[in-house]
Formats: sequence, structure tokens, C-alpha cells
Amino acid sequence: MNYHRETFTAEEEAVLHRFFTNTDLPVFALINLPEVVKGALFARYSRSAKSIRRLFLDEFVADPDTGIELIASTDDPLVDLRKAEQLYQRVFFEYGDDSVAQLGGTHLACEQASNVLTKVLERGRLAAYLEQSTRYIAYDAKLGDRYRYLVPAEIAASHFADRYEAFMNRTFDVYSHLVDDMRQVYEERFPKEPDDSNFVWTSTIRAKACDAARGLLPASTLSNVGIYGTGQAYEMSLLRMQAHPLAEVREYGTMMLTELRKVIPSFLTRVDRPDRGGRWSQYLQEIGERLDESAAEFDVDPEPQGWSVTLTDWDPDAETKIAAAALYPHVQLSDGFLQQLVASMTNHGRERLLREAIGNRDNRRHKPGRAFERTAYRFDVVCDFGAFRDLQRHRMLTLEWQRFTTRLGFDLPDDIDLAGYGQIWDDITGEAAELYEDLAGALGLDVAQYVVPFAANVRFSMEMNPREAFHLLELRSQPAGHIAYRRVAQEMHRQIAEVAGHRLIADAMGFVDHDDVDLERLESERRAEDRRASAQGSS
Repeated sequence: MNYHRETFTAEEEAVLHRFFTNTDLPVFALINLPEVVKGALFARYSRSAKSIRRLFLDEFVADPDTGIELIASTDDPLVDLRKAEQLYQRVFFEYGDDSVAQLGGTHLACEQASNVLTKVLERGRLAAYLEQSTRYIAYDAKLGDRYRYLVPAEIAASHFADRYEAFMNRTFDVYSHLVDDMRQVYEERFPKEPDDSNFVWTSTIRAKACDAARGLLPASTLSNVGIYGTGQAYEMSLLRMQAHPLAEVREYGTMMLTELRKVIPSFLTRVDRPDRGGRWSQYLQEIGERLDESAAEFDVDPEPQGWSVTLTDWDPDAETKIAAAALYPHVQLSDGFLQQLVASMTNHGRERLLREAIGNRDNRRHKPGRAFERTAYRFDVVCDFGAFRDLQRHRMLTLEWQRFTTRLGFDLPDDIDLAGYGQIWDDITGEAAELYEDLAGALGLDVAQYVVPFAANVRFSMEMNPREAFHLLELRSQPAGHIAYRRVAQEMHRQIAEVAGHRLIADAMGFVDHDDVDLERLESERRAEDRRASAQGSS
């Protein structure tokens, strides 16, 4: 393509090279600029006929009153942040805050957060999260003189404090011994294959031992979460945290706001303003309190059931609607008329359209288009807290969960029982249930969540379109995954085919894996070692 090349003086080129990855192509990245400057630039960009490089030179650098001040030194920061903030405030006021707040972001490290808090942190859809794994890290190492668990302020100030800490210490002692014992069990059960290195074998065995023992970890277990989000994403998270009933969540939100204001202060100006963010958080808090009051009218014991996956809602005409939606971008017909046409086709004709829309998928990352967002499936799920933590990462669907409780029973892994540790497991989970009920009665259901083990069953709903189902079910059924969430994915896939009767859609999910696997991580570790060897060979 013959793109126009914008011309700059030598002096302008010298400035631009500090802040843009090139000066001659129509695609380039912004570098060495504070997030607030990038946000202001793009906001102004939307209402200017100038290129962004020319806009930067003319209005952001050259104007002594409203521009930014370049620092001659090559050391960071390269731009005077104070003036950048003033510039952003002007643009922020002129163009509106919501859209501009999407244009800058930052990485935030959130450490020593309980597993109650991490679920709050990871609720937002429009951010990226990475949390410490229970599979690759044994949680028996102490932080200072205590195991990695939180003593919530509500419990620390109550007469339950000593009992709570004693239970936590016993739990982590048992967990620590169980990880070591299960490692020995698996080493004997799965001897090293001659072609596998010690690293591959020990990594696989360690992961399986951690997987088996993780059910004893309580929701108070401390974890680290890395977040990347825009100003808008952080704002929404902080507003929810301000309205939360737990002290840990509110106090952590205050720490987050303090640190984020050191990096992207202008993006978060309204969070704690009484008339803006304060009123917003109050609105959220009032909704929660009123719904809790209404829910008290239905305060009955939970249904006595264990693990379950139930497809509760689906569209009987889903496959017809998806076939019509697949044709929609390729015709000049209204949506309603097109649906009528497809509905009048033979079953064979609709099947042919669906297969054409699915195409030849070489791997699970090849997913059909947005036509498969035309309908939805809603599942009610009861599974252990540990599996929920993995499934909760899928935020592009609609996922709602109930408070963590011990009242829905516990999962006892077969390997734990077969290895002779079933009674120990039952003792810990039984003690957790007793402490949970005492805390719930005295301090409330929210505080009681901290003692809920990962083995406890959680109830939640997942509503997704078929396109998201392709991603979730094919990913979470892979052999390397934990058996707890693999079972959920496999059962969802079965019910889409057999309960909803959407066999064409289910059959198209060709990478859902229903096989049983002994050593979940073995093939994955082998592939990783092959990649490392290949990389070393080519270097």
C-alpha cells in the first residue's frame, strides 16, 4: 500500500523518536509517556483532524500554557507528570470521564489477599488477572511466624480469635503433611518412565499431590494476584469494594486507591468523592442489604445434595437462530425475514449451514464467529470451592455465586480416601463446619466464609452463549486440568447435547475431552520440556 508519509523537521523528529516507535508509518506505539498523557492524547485525537504525532507536537509539547514539559535527561520520567495531570484534567472535563478513563491503565500487584478477597478482585470483566496457583505452589511455607492465612479483623476482635487461629494452624499442619505423603503415594503409583527426565516426573508428581491436598486449604488462605486494568476497570472494582460488608475488602480497596493514585491519579478522581463514588458505593450497598432482607424470607436449609450440574435454561430454536445469524453478514435481508427463511429450510439444509459456519477446526483455538453468540445456556452448578476458583476466571460469561458455606457438603477425592487419609479429611472438614456455624451465628455469614475449605461445595450459576461454551468446555476438559472442573465441563457438554438436544452444536465442540487421565500434567510437562530443548537447540 502507498501510505502518505507525514514530514517533520529534524527537531520534531528528535522529539518524536523519544515517544513513538516510528515517525514514518501509519501504525506505531506510544512509549515513555505517562498513562495520563496517553489518555489525554487519544481523547483529543478523537476530535482533531491532525495525526496523533502532529497533535502531540502542536498541542501537547509546543503550547507553554497547556502542554507538557519535556525533560532533557534521558532518565525517567521523560515527561513532567504535574503538567501532564493538568492537561488531562482539561481534556477530562471537556470530553467526559467514562470514555477517557478507558484509555490508560496500569499493572497492580495485590499480595497477601485471602481467597475471599481474590474473588472480589477478580470479579470485573474488563481487566486481566493472574493468581498464584494451588497446583504449583505448596502453601505450607510460613509468612513470618504464621502460616499463609488471614485473621480477619472481625474475628480478631471477637472471642473466637484463639479458636480460629488454632483451627487454622491444625489445618495447615495437616495440609503440609498430606502434600508430602501424597507425593510419596504418587511416586510409588506412577514410577518414572525411562524417557522422562527427573524434572518432568517430579513436576508432574508434585502438581498431582498439591491437587489432591488443596481441598483442605481454607478460604482464608493468602494468595497473590497480578492485575492489569484501565482506570475505568479499577474505578468499578474500588466502588464495589467500598460497599463490601467485609473489613478486609474495604481496607484493601483503600490501599489500592492510594497506590493507583501514584500512577494514574486523574483516572480515579471520583472514587471517594462523597457526591460521586461515595453515593455510588452507597447505592450498591443498599441493594445488597435490601436483597439480604428479602432473602431472609426464604431462609430454609439448603437442598441436601452434593456435586451437580444442571442445565436450567436454553433456547429450543438455538440451532435455527445460529444458522440465520451466520448468514446475516452475507445477505441483504432483515434479521426477522432471514430467520423465517432458515426456519422453513429442511433439517439437512440447516445442518449444512451450521457446518459451514463452524468450518474445519484444526485445534480448539479455532472458534466459529459471533453467530454463535445468538443464544445462551444457563447452568446451576454445585462443585467444590477449588474447582469454582478455576471456573470463576471465565468472566466473559455471566457468573454469579452464593456465599461460601459448609452447608452443601464436601468433596472427598478418591485418591485421598484410597490412600487412607479419608478420616483425617473428614475430621478437618467437620471441624470447619462446626466453626462455620458458630461464626455465622455470632458474626454473620460473610465473616464465616473465611473458614470454608476448598473441599466445600459452592453453588453458582454460569450463563454463556455457545461461542463461550466452545472456549470454556474445550479448555476446562483438557487432560492437564484438575479432575474437579473437568467433570463440570464434561457434564455441561453432555447436557447441551442430550438435555437441550443441540447435538450439532455439541458435536462441533470436537476438542472437549471426556477421557480419564491418571497423571494430568504429564503430557503438558513433556511438551514444555520439548519446547525448552528446541529453544536451546536453536539458540
